[in-house]
Amino acid sequence: MMKMKHQAEPQNWLELYGDLLFQYALPRVNDSMVAEDLVQETFLSALKALSGYKGEASEKNWLFSILKNKIIDHYRKKAREREMNDFPDLQQLTDEWFDEEGNWAENKMPKDWHNAEDLIERKEMQKIINWCKEHLKSVQQQVFTLKYMEELDSEQICKVLNISSSNYWVLIHRAKLQMRDCVEKHWLKN
Repeated sequence: MMKMKHQAEPQNWLELYGDLLFQYALPRVNDSMVAEDLVQETFLSALKALSGYKGEASEKNWLFSILKNKIIDHYRKKAREREMNDFPDLQQLTDEWFDEEGNWAENKMPKDWHNAEDLIERKEMQKIINWCKEHLKSVQQQVFTLKYMEELDSEQICKVLNISSSNYWVLIHRAKLQMRDCVEKHWLKN
């Protein structure tokens, strides 16, 4: 069975894929101007690489692949600009969330999410997650986005953000704790 080759039609990209690409980029960068810029950069890169497009993947998949790389490049650039004081203090994390023995602090114990099942099935949950993610520190947002939205592994994230493995684990741990705390405080009120 012969594979069908796809033809690129750049004149239709904006109309066919502009909104889809923007909707993909926006929750990953939390800034509509940056998302628009990344979509534009995607189209420009695709135009420059048009002669190399072999049609093995659909045009849509090819554009999304370029956009994913643009998002990763965006985070690489932000990592180079980041100041060292953006990194969380591990001791503060321990003091705030856990007691001396490493158990949950009384006021930080996880709440029962049994009522969340109905919520998860609705689109509302995505809005909640995005809202909470926007309230993380910038570097925590970056790590969270690359891990859970772009599905990069820890080694890749460390390379993209130019951080050490131990910094990564502190950042992702803190981001998860704060995301959980945000959802519980603002959306799962008992």
